[in-house]
This record gives sequence, structure tokens and C-alpha cells, in this order.
Amino acid sequence: MSSFPDPIREGLKRGWKVLGGPHGALPARVECDVAIVGSGAGAGVTAELMAKAGLSVVIVEEGPLRSNSDFKQLESVAYPDLYQESGARKTKDKGITILQGRCVGGSTTVNWTSSFRTPTDTLQYWQQKFGLESYTNEQLGPYFAQAEKRLGIAPWVLAPNENNEALRRGANRINVPSAVIPRNVKNCANLGSCGMGCPTNAKQSMLVTTIPAALNEGAQLWVESRAERFEWSGNQVSALLVQPVTANGTAVAGASRRILARHYVLAAGAINSPAVLMRSKAPDPHGLLGKRTFLHPVVLSAGLMPHKVEGWNGAPQTVYSDHYLSTQALDGPIGYKIEAPPVHPLIFSSTLPGFGQQQAELLSKLPNTHVLLALLRDGFHDESRGGSVGLRKDGSAVLDYPLTPFVMEGARRALLSMAELQFAAGATQVFPVHETAPACNSWAEAQKAIAELPMTPLLAKVVCAHVMGGCGMGGTDKLGVTRPDGQHWQLANLSVHDGSLFPTSIGANPQLSIYGAVNRMAQGLAKRLSGRDVALA
Repeated sequence: MSSFPDPIREGLKRGWKVLGGPHGALPARVECDVAIVGSGAGAGVTAELMAKAGLSVVIVEEGPLRSNSDFKQLESVAYPDLYQESGARKTKDKGITILQGRCVGGSTTVNWTSSFRTPTDTLQYWQQKFGLESYTNEQLGPYFAQAEKRLGIAPWVLAPNENNEALRRGANRINVPSAVIPRNVKNCANLGSCGMGCPTNAKQSMLVTTIPAALNEGAQLWVESRAERFEWSGNQVSALLVQPVTANGTAVAGASRRILARHYVLAAGAINSPAVLMRSKAPDPHGLLGKRTFLHPVVLSAGLMPHKVEGWNGAPQTVYSDHYLSTQALDGPIGYKIEAPPVHPLIFSSTLPGFGQQQAELLSKLPNTHVLLALLRDGFHDESRGGSVGLRKDGSAVLDYPLTPFVMEGARRALLSMAELQFAAGATQVFPVHETAPACNSWAEAQKAIAELPMTPLLAKVVCAHVMGGCGMGGTDKLGVTRPDGQHWQLANLSVHDGSLFPTSIGANPQLSIYGAVNRMAQGLAKRLSGRDVALA
């Protein structure tokens, strides 16, 4: 992949202001107009717009700066280098594995590129329950359109790989509607290694779009630098304290660095952003901080096909079905979105049930294995209130997310739906991903087996790659941690610009929801701070 240009290394040669880790020591103190914590979806959009408005910007990222020259399409390299806790972040009870990026570009560097606007029914629910009257398709539409143009978001036009084609084939045979997924790519080589960083720079992540744009405008990027806490008094933040760390997150000995800014933007993700505020002992008069944190809990089903699937080849997610969402009322039994994830050996084996000979036999069939996932839409029912972020004794963040009977009954229905789709697509066996599930040789057999499964945490294998909430927006301070424009209700010069803003889950892969909402917020903030009108372009 060395034949592809490396815009990161080229930018560093041109004199980008990058400090931390191998790029040079951080100063003890710096002043700027805007300090941004994080470099993912919300942070990247904000950084570009602030820099474009002529404001001095410092971006603080805990993870390392990597580029396409470093992306070797190897799981053994990518997970420890690019993910929170080496791709093994878990909820407090270890019942859910959470995939989140930890590098420049955040999760946009390692996600699978699926890009959906916020569903209409989700927006309507926010309007009704959380006083977010401006969150309508009409008002958000122009900001979504700007993000889609800037980031190359469009429906996938190439033929799906067999893993996705099987989803479409099975859906057609049982009269379930399916559709093509929009993806944020340009000139995609269809390699299938999106989750390990894009070696061709086709993925239009923050790493290759908004962060370079901000750096070209003079922004400063601090990497391998952990935002520890804010200092504040009254209704104003006075400083951000930053701790240098190694590439694996270990603190480097020495005093914290201080950033003094006119305005602070927290965009560290929907586990780390609440944690920064908790470490800061930020005002929380109504006990909302860190609460209502949502995951789209994911369950999976593996199907054995009589032909090669090779789910590691080709674009990872290009077909989906919302049938099992659209047929469920928001406040009824939990609905779920069906997608077909990539099937790489390490991530597959770490999710499979069993061990030893049992797992070896399953792995021997990997080339013929088809996998579906179901994203459960949490946050809309009284028995699906999500989880809560807390702090361990060392100050690090941890999410407690109870898998309630309501959620797990939804997981059972999702396993049934996926098994039916896989048998319809031609599977000879289906393996519900559950520690006690047998191999099922027919749809009738699967119905009986799945109905009898004990749907309890740790037995049912649950994963997630979407974390939302914890600093939720509300039309009043009793309804949210933040205002509808992202500003903290109690701290006037602090805004939150990431997925932690969402008062429920999205019901779809959330990156475009973040781009659209934050695009509007950041344009407004740039206008207030600089007097200039700016837009993504």
C-alpha cells in the first residue's frame, strides 16, 4: 500500500503544529480561542469550522497520530494501536464488548463507514420528550447535506460482497424489504479492512478530511495527551488540564499541562466525555451526567453456507433492513436494525461462543461463514433506560449497562429474525452466537432452540460499536446536561459536540447524526466567537 500518498506525513513535513509523543514535548501552558477535547466525528467537524473562522484552535487527542502508511490490514496491529483498551473495552459486568476508536480521527478512522441521517421518528421523540423543538428534518437537512457533500456520503454503487448479498437474498425470499447503505468513501478499493484503518485513504474519516483542514489553517494538535479535567468557577471554565501519555495510554511522569481558552469543546465520545466532566466535578444539579448512556446492544448470528462467503473481502456493510424497526412502535417491544458485518478472524473468534475444539471447528469453517448483526434500538421504553458512566478508583471511565429482561427479549427476537433470514439465504446450519446455543439445521429447529435459550448476560454474546448519551441535550436543564445548541447548561463557555449529546440511541449507525447535529452547533459557535459565517465545504 506504499504507492498511495500519505497526507499525514506530507502535512507534518509542511510544518503542521503537532505535539505530544514522538512529535515533541507539550508546552506547560498555552492560550487559544477554542480548546477541543477529542478528534473524532464531532471534534473534527468543530475543528475545521473553528479554524476556518480564523480562531486559534488546540485539539487534544489521547491516542496516537497514525496514517495510511501505518495501516497494514492486520488485526494484531490495528486493535492495540487504534482502539480503546485494545478493542476489548467492556461494560462493568463484562457483559458487553465495546469497540471505540482511540487515535486521531477517533472511531471515524476505524468504523465501517455506514452513514444514515437521524430517523424521523427518533427526532419526533426528542421533540416530544426532551423539548428539542429545532430537531426536525427540515431544520437539520441543510447541515446533513453539507456533511454528505464534504465527506462523500452516498449509497454504495458496487455489487455487495457475498456476506451482504446473502442478507439481501434472504430478505427478498421472505418478503422483507432491504436497501443499500450510504457510505462515506471516495474511490474505494473495496478491500474490506475498514476497521483497521483505510490504507488507501478512501474512507473520508476525520483523519483525512477535517483534521488536516484545521491543521492547514493553523490549528494545533496534541496527541498522546489525555484531557484529565477542567478547572472552573461560577459559570466559567478557566483551564483544561492535560496529562501526557504513552501510545498505550500510560501516564508520563510530570506535571499536567494547562490550556487556557475562551471556549472549550468536549468531544471525547459518549463514555469519555461524561468521565471528563465527572473528574472535573462539573455542576450536575439534576443528577443527569453520565446517565441515559446507550449502546445499540448488538447480537449476532452465524450461518454456514454451502459456498464460499469470505466475509473479510469487500466493503463490510452495504445492505441493511429496517423491517424489524419499522414494524415496532418506538415505545413498544424493542426494535432492531439488521446489517452484515465484516468477518475477520480475530474479531470473529473473540466473539464466538465456546473454546478449544468447539471453537476450532467453527473457525475451520470461516470461509463459508455468513454473519448478521442486529442493532437493538435502546432508550425509547421505560424498561430500556440505558446505562450510566462512572469512574474507577484511578479516575478512568467505566460504563454500567444493565441488560434488562426487556432488552434481552428483544435480543431473542433478533436471533430468530436473523436465523430465518440466513436459512432463506441458503444456510445449511445456523449458529446463534450464544454460549449454550446448539447448531440448528433448519428454521424449525432454530425456532425451538432459540425460544429455549437463557437470555442472560455473558451467556448471550452482546457487543456494540455505537455509544450515545451521557451528556444528553434537553430543552431545559431538568431534561438534559446540555442545551439544544450543545452548550453546557451550567458552564457558559463549555460545549459538548459528540454522540454523548443524544438523549436516546439513534436507531441507526450514528456517525452522520453526529456530523449533522454538530455541523449546526459548530457553525453557530463559530459565529458567536468570531462574528464570521462558516460552513463545511
